[in-house]
Amino acid sequence: MSVVTAAVPPAEADPQGANLGTYARNYAARVRGGEMGSLPAILGLIVLVVVFSVLRPRFLTALNFANLFQQGSAVVVIAMGLVFVLLLGEIDLSAGFASGVCAAVLAITLTNHHWPWYGAVLAAMVTGVVIGTVLGLLVAKVGIPSFVVTLAAFLAFQGVNLLLLKDGTIVSVQDKTILLVDFSGKLPPIWGWILLVLTVGVFGLVQVMRRTRRLSNGLAADPMSVVIVRVGTMLLVLGAMVYVLNLNRAINPLLFTQEGVPVIIPIIGVLLIIWTFVLSRTAYGRHLYAVGGNQEAARRAGINVDTIRISAFVICSSMAAIGGIIAASRANSVDPNTGGSNVLLDAVGAAVIGGTSLFGGKGRVLDAILGGAIIAVIQNGMGLLGYKSGIQFVVTGIVLLLAASVDALSRRRASTAGLR
Repeated sequence: MSVVTAAVPPAEADPQGANLGTYARNYAARVRGGEMGSLPAILGLIVLVVVFSVLRPRFLTALNFANLFQQGSAVVVIAMGLVFVLLLGEIDLSAGFASGVCAAVLAITLTNHHWPWYGAVLAAMVTGVVIGTVLGLLVAKVGIPSFVVTLAAFLAFQGVNLLLLKDGTIVSVQDKTILLVDFSGKLPPIWGWILLVLTVGVFGLVQVMRRTRRLSNGLAADPMSVVIVRVGTMLLVLGAMVYVLNLNRAINPLLFTQEGVPVIIPIIGVLLIIWTFVLSRTAYGRHLYAVGGNQEAARRAGINVDTIRISAFVICSSMAAIGGIIAASRANSVDPNTGGSNVLLDAVGAAVIGGTSLFGGKGRVLDAILGGAIIAVIQNGMGLLGYKSGIQFVVTGIVLLLAASVDALSRRRASTAGLR
C-alpha cells in the first residue's frame, strides 16, 4: 500500500481535494521527470509569433494570418498520417510523392475524363489506400525495413507522377467543389461564430463528462478548476482566431470583401477529432501504442502486430491522399513536382517538432498541427523579413534538431526516473 501511495501524486490520489495549485505542482514534477508532451512546441510557437510580430508587424494582419493556415494545410494533413507510422518507430519517406500521385489521379479523372468531383476524390483515396497496403505488406509480411521500402517508393512515385502527367504536363483543376477546399472556400462570418460555440461547447461537455465518469468509478480526475481553465483557454484562442479571420482581409477592401474562416480549418479540425478519438478512445489506438512501445511484448499479449503495422501505413498514405487533394485545390493544378520539393521533410519535421517521438510509442495527432504551425510561422515570418529559402531551411533544420534532442533527453530522464 505504501508503494502505491508514494507513486501517485497527491492530486491524483485524492481527486476530490485537488486544486489548481496542486495540479500545477504535479504537472511541473512530471515535466521535470521527462513528460514534457507538447510544452516545448507550444512555448516555441508563442516565442516565434511574438518575435515575428515585433520585427514585422504585417505578420499579424488578417490576410497573412489566413495565408498561414492555407499555405501549411497540406503539410499538416500529411504529417497527421505520418504520426501513425512514427508511433511504431517506422518511417514513410514516400508520403510526399504519394500525395502527388493521388493528386495526379484526382486531376486526371476530373479534367481529362470529366468525372464528378466525388468520383475523382474517391479514386484518389483508393489510390492512397492501395499504396499504403502495398508498403505495409512489404514491411510487415516480407520484412523489408520501412526506410528501404519507402525510399524505393519515394523514387518510384516520382516516375509514376511523370508517367501520369506525360513527362511534365500541368493538369488544371477547375472543379468548384475541389477549389472550395483550400483555394476559395470561406465560411460566412456568422457560421464561424456558430462553429466556435459548438466546438467549445462540445469540448467542455466532453471534459466534464470524462471527469464525472472517472470520479464515479473511483479513478483519478483533474480538478474542476483545471477543466474550466482548459475550456476558457480554448474559447479565448479560438475566439481570437475567428475574430481575426472574420475581418475583411481583401487587398482593396473598397472593391470587394474577403472574410470568413477558411474551409480548410474545420476540415483539419474534423480530421483531428476523428484520429484523436481513434488513438485515445479505441482498442486499436491502445494496440498501436503498445506495438510502438514494445513490439515483442505486444505480440505476446495477443495483439496482431502485422495487422497494426499494415494499418498504420494505410492510414498514412490515405492522409497523404487527402493532403494531395488539398495541394491540388490550393494550386488550382497538379504538376510532377506536386508533393515533392520539401513537402516530405516539412511533414516529418512537423510531426517531430510537435512532440511525436522518432523512437515510437509516444505522440498525438495534435503534434502534427503544432509542428506544422511552427514550420509555417518560420517560413512565413522569415519570408516577410526578406530571408532567402536557404536561411529558412537552415533555421527549420535547427528547430527539428532541437525537437529531436528534447525528445531524446526527455526519454532518458523519464527512464532514469523509472517512468519508462
